Amino acid sequence: MSPAERQAIEQLCARLIALYANLNDAARWADVAALYAENGRMSRPTAPDDWVEGRPAIQAAFEARPPRTTRHFCSNVVVDVLNEREAIAESAMLLFTADNASKVGSFHDRFVLTDAGWRFAERRGSLTFSG
Repeated sequence: MSPAERQAIEQLCARLIALYANLNDAARWADVAALYAENGRMSRPTAPDDWVEGRPAIQAAFEARPPRTTRHFCSNVVVDVLNEREAIAESAMLLFTADNASKVGSFHDRFVLTDAGWRFAERRGSLTFSG
């Protein structure tokens, strides 16, 4: 793999992280779920060991939450390309909600290249602290 190919994969995966935050804040649940591979899985930072698996289940989990106003900030994004079809990443997350709650945590991601492009194979959140 050339340095340019590696950099392109890093950028595409970093874009997924940012897009996820934006779509989540816009409550576009079908679009959030579409960022996952068909058999992808996720765990929220508030429940890092409680996995939701598969796109339909991921979408349903988001739709089941009460409506709320949020703003997610993701930074310190580091993507490591494993090969032409797999990558991993870690990023820091800061969440603000309309009820003045804030949470600081991180995401550990696994990405796979699908026929539709790069998607989350796994997204595991964890909390460092909340206030």
